Amino acid sequence: MLPTLNVVLDLLIATAACLSAWFWWIASRQRVRRISRNEEIDAADMNRIVTTLNRTQILNSRAALFTALAALIAAVRIVIGVLF
Repeated sequence: MLPTLNVVLDLLIATAACLSAWFWWIASRQRVRRISRNEEIDAADMNRIVTTLNRTQILNSRAALFTALAALIAAVRIVIGVLF
């Protein structure tokens, strides 16, 4: 039973870490369009900027959540290894 639990926890750690990396990679791919100082920003430009920033923030928060989940599962795995 215990070796099976360790394998499951190891797979969960790897999955959470991969999901975290995936979300951070996607967040890093979203670029905000640069504007020149001579350009006037209209409502559509402002909407695109805010939307991009919001999507990036959501992806970063998901990545942080999966990083925390991987760390928590790793801590449980270590405790189980120490106690048994």
